[in-house]
Amino acid sequence: MLWVKAFHIIFMVAWFAGLFYLPRLFVYHAQCADEPGLQRFEVMERKLFWFITPWAVLTVVLGLWLLWAYAWQAYAGSVWLPAKLALVALLITYHGYCGKLMMDFRQRRNRRSHVFYRWLNELPVLILAAIVILAVVKPL
Repeated sequence: MLWVKAFHIIFMVAWFAGLFYLPRLFVYHAQCADEPGLQRFEVMERKLFWFITPWAVLTVVLGLWLLWAYAWQAYAGSVWLPAKLALVALLITYHGYCGKLMMDFRQRRNRRSHVFYRWLNELPVLILAAIVILAVVKPL
């Protein structure tokens, strides 16, 4: 099980690295006005999104494996585990929303400013902090 846990953490780190960078690309994309720049950001966003999506899937699959193997039995009565799982669901939703935003940019339907994307970029940091605290400290 330690191998499963190790790879779960490795894939989670790779996923978060992409989630930290993708909205930053949206910030620059929203500020860009020239056609070559717009096309470049579309390519970068698409490649990054499809690069991190398998890491997201593997993170979730291995997390479910860990949950099934021992965490659910050990922590079924806790509050921290359902809270962590709710944050993971929020993160999956965030990932999907980034995919939608990517498609909006690609179809030239972006209506938001770079300031919106700067704020959006902070959300995965907050989710990561909360998930790590819940998983390590188990305060609830």
